[in-house]
Amino acid sequence: MNMHRRNTSTVPCRSVLLAALLLALPLAVTAQSAPASSSTTPMDMSSMPGMDHGSMPGMTMPAAASSNTKPATKAPAKKAKKKPVPTSSTPAPHDMGGMPGMDHSSMPGMDHGAMPATPMSAHPPASAAPTGDMSEMDHSSMPGMNPEAMQGMDHSGMAGMDHGTMPQKGQGNMAGMGAMPGMTMGPMQGGSAPADARSDDYSDGVAGSPVQGLHMHGSAPFGMLLIDQLEAFHGRDANGQSWEAQGWYGNDEDKLWIRTEGERSRGKLDDGDLEAFWNHNIATFWSTQLGGRQDLGVGPKRTWAAFGVQGLAPYWFELEATGYVGASGRTAARLRAEYELLFTQRLILQPEAEINLYGRNDPQRRIGSGVSDVQFGLRLRYEIRRQFAPYIGVNWVRRLGTSADYARQDHQPVLDRQIVAGVRIWF
Repeated sequence: MNMHRRNTSTVPCRSVLLAALLLALPLAVTAQSAPASSSTTPMDMSSMPGMDHGSMPGMTMPAAASSNTKPATKAPAKKAKKKPVPTSSTPAPHDMGGMPGMDHSSMPGMDHGAMPATPMSAHPPASAAPTGDMSEMDHSSMPGMNPEAMQGMDHSGMAGMDHGTMPQKGQGNMAGMGAMPGMTMGPMQGGSAPADARSDDYSDGVAGSPVQGLHMHGSAPFGMLLIDQLEAFHGRDANGQSWEAQGWYGNDEDKLWIRTEGERSRGKLDDGDLEAFWNHNIATFWSTQLGGRQDLGVGPKRTWAAFGVQGLAPYWFELEATGYVGASGRTAARLRAEYELLFTQRLILQPEAEINLYGRNDPQRRIGSGVSDVQFGLRLRYEIRRQFAPYIGVNWVRRLGTSADYARQDHQPVLDRQIVAGVRIWF
């Protein structure tokens, strides 16, 4: 009989277990629905290693929930049976846009790459910012930003961040240079010049002197022949032709210099001379001359030893001063000056002045002592080419002293005005 008797000793234990499950069920339902009742979940800043929030001026930190706070244990039974519905205010734990007043410049040692991106939900709502995405963050516009304090900061973990707007150390005011489209920041110096670059002296292969290649030859010899005046003139009492030319051959230091001038009228040579010098450079644009002169024309042929100086004075005046010593104690001197006034690169007005002096009278050549004559001319030329330029002008000759007396005796004008036309040529 006892073998078929039902064992009822375990009934009280099962009853206790069932009662405990019934009591725990409201608590579990209440804990599951508790996050839905709050619109904001405090961010756990302890998960950001190396980040010192104490040095973040201006940042208002939300009050963190204490770990000792117990969840609500009492909730209406009706709400416990409702299914929790996720709201659109699901917080993003690393949404930096929601931290107004936050100054990243005072966060030394901050490693953005070490900031964990732990989403609260496997499928966040579309309105929530992506976890760890700082694409809207612009460090250049953050007040109080100190680039020195950001050393060691790893920006590689900031998706969408515009690094071009962040000034680099040592770049001064070059902020934003990296954001300039199409700009390649290569080496500022070095490398070879492009094929179309200008020459380093800006000459572009054109010599600075009328003589092509003058300053490029150095000690190499070169030469030139300049016929400055080859003209016909019309005077008060006579018509005729005149010339003035010079040429040289040598290097920059020493040259053989030859010059000549003269006048012809009524079918004969009235006056002329031929000079030859050793021209030696003594300064920039200045040289000394030593040589001789031979007179031509009416009267005896006088020979002179000549010495002088010529050069380019300030304001581009070409000056020439030559002294002469001849037989029987004769002396003479000649002073010349000329200038070129450019109206255009081709139209040029050239004034010229010349004074001749003698130490004693020379009746055979109709020359008096002292200032013998003064000449002044104006010639306007047009350079069709640099080597060829026709011109027109006017020339005045004034004889003075004993030379004027000789002119009166020969029925020649003391003051003669001449209209001239000619050509200037050089080779």
